[in-house]
Amino acid sequence: MAGVYVHIPFCKQKCTYCDFHFSTSFENYRQKMIDAMVSEIESQVDYLVGKEVNTIYFGGGTPSLLTRIELYRIMDSISKNFTIPHDAEISLEANPDDIDAQTLEDWKSVGVNRLSVGLQSFKQEDLDWMNRAHSRDEALVCIDLIQSAGIENITVDLMYGLPNLSIDEWKSHVQTVIGFNIPHISAYCLTIEDKTALETMVRRGKVVPANEDQQSEQFELLVELLLENGFEHYEISNFGKKGFESKHNSNYWKGEWYLGIGPSAHSFNGISRSWNIANNKQYIKAIEKGQEFSELEVLTKEDRFNECVLTGLRTSSGLSLERLQSITDVPSEFHTNCEDFMAKKWMQSREGVLTLTREGRLRADYIASALFVLK
Repeated sequence: MAGVYVHIPFCKQKCTYCDFHFSTSFENYRQKMIDAMVSEIESQVDYLVGKEVNTIYFGGGTPSLLTRIELYRIMDSISKNFTIPHDAEISLEANPDDIDAQTLEDWKSVGVNRLSVGLQSFKQEDLDWMNRAHSRDEALVCIDLIQSAGIENITVDLMYGLPNLSIDEWKSHVQTVIGFNIPHISAYCLTIEDKTALETMVRRGKVVPANEDQQSEQFELLVELLLENGFEHYEISNFGKKGFESKHNSNYWKGEWYLGIGPSAHSFNGISRSWNIANNKQYIKAIEKGQEFSELEVLTKEDRFNECVLTGLRTSSGLSLERLQSITDVPSEFHTNCEDFMAKKWMQSREGVLTLTREGRLRADYIASALFVLK
């Protein structure tokens, strides 16, 4: 199995915390961008050779800005160039302010069967300093619209660790989502990325981020509430009810192949990784002229080992020692560090599979980095 990721590099406005690739000035070349993406799909027909595409994911940026015709052109090109089963998961990221009855019918008509909604917060003050395009009221209304349209496979994004977000407010946000009967939630701790508006705001003292204790408290509350309400914590940032886990993201964590379409999109075929130009106009120009539009990195055994560690430990299915050994010899230091983490009750081992405990998941990045092998 394999996946196709389509990066739509358009946004209405720039969120203060975002460091993804996108542009807010795109109207004069959006048609050329769609043409370029279709051309890229056609040129990459052999990349996933022999593999069925069971997931398609429209991310960004803001894919919900695309018209039905634009989405159809991309979907039609993918369908013509790859084998897609009838039950493929086709996801689209959407902002609440773009959702109405007509757009929902348009998305369904081109095959979208899963929506990822960027709620982030139900506190208007948060949405304002984040510079989100939607309001609290639009966040509250959009889920009803989606469910009324007959779309059941819904996931929403929430953010914790926000400045001035109390534990009671965070609890209310989580309980609100639970009350909507949404089957999947992705929750992310606010991170301050370099060269973002948020980084400038923090540096100037206009925003004071939550400390680690506050972040941990909110994460623990999140896990507790969702487990109590029938969710499985199947990946550090992701919670799903049975049958509603993200197939697309799960493929990433399992090391399955994927093809990235659009500027800045990444691709992976088991032995190498490539990434497209992170510049809209240069991407379009390169494809129009038949020039190279991506860079390639051939992965070493150490690269593949470390990636397996990083992704495996993030999931509830865990890290298979047998899979690691199939990549390269597992060093003795790896086993020594694992024993130390198990003594601290951050990790557990069962039938050759390592998983992190709830306490360990708070330290996932540190634990993974300690287990990496050096190049």
